[in-house]
Amino acid sequence: MIPWLTGTPRFPPVESALDDPPGLLAAGGALDPEWLLAAYRQGIFPWYSAGEPILWWSPDPRLVLAPSRMKISRSLGRTLRQQRFEMRFDTAFSEVVAACAAPREPGGGTWITEEMQAAYRRMHELGYAHSVEAWYEGSLAGGLYGIGLGRAFFGESMFSRRADASKVALAFLARYLESRNFAVIDCQMTTAHLLSLGAFEMARAEFRAGLEIWTRQGDGPGRWPEHAGRGLF
Repeated sequence: MIPWLTGTPRFPPVESALDDPPGLLAAGGALDPEWLLAAYRQGIFPWYSAGEPILWWSPDPRLVLAPSRMKISRSLGRTLRQQRFEMRFDTAFSEVVAACAAPREPGGGTWITEEMQAAYRRMHELGYAHSVEAWYEGSLAGGLYGIGLGRAFFGESMFSRRADASKVALAFLARYLESRNFAVIDCQMTTAHLLSLGAFEMARAEFRAGLEIWTRQGDGPGRWPEHAGRGLF
């Protein structure tokens, strides 16, 4: 059994999260900014399917990427040097989220529900949620979005319509965050793809302790400059 959350955003200790399914902590609550900010500061994130209640997760271990430690393969490095994509920040947030929400195969579903999209658009309006966009010949070719709090960035989802577009977006994000002295990119769940890019697993207790420091440092919320990616590669 997991707690059902109501009223103010108070979460149970992350140590009480289930082992099966891994990291499931609580259900209920809301997706308004107060709830989301409280969750991310404690290393908790929402993840659920349409028709389900809001489910909150805090897996152990946690997959993270240090911005300075992203691995750039030869092929990705060649793509970056060729400057195939025009990189922009925070100019098409809603389009990026909608593209991430699109089913990856015909008839497939998505966990990025309409409710979820609306919640993160609100976080973008408040300056907490950001998009990294790869444009090709005037069209959005790939990108990612997530939440920035202090010196921590919490990655939510990415998409790609052209080869390497999402990898390029992640590389630009990592380089930009490194330039701003960010400590960590939270990747949430472990995947072989992210491990190949330099992500590594961190014990939940260590991640949680880090957030106590990182989320209280750095700049406050605000839009990222549209062309902040220029000159990073």
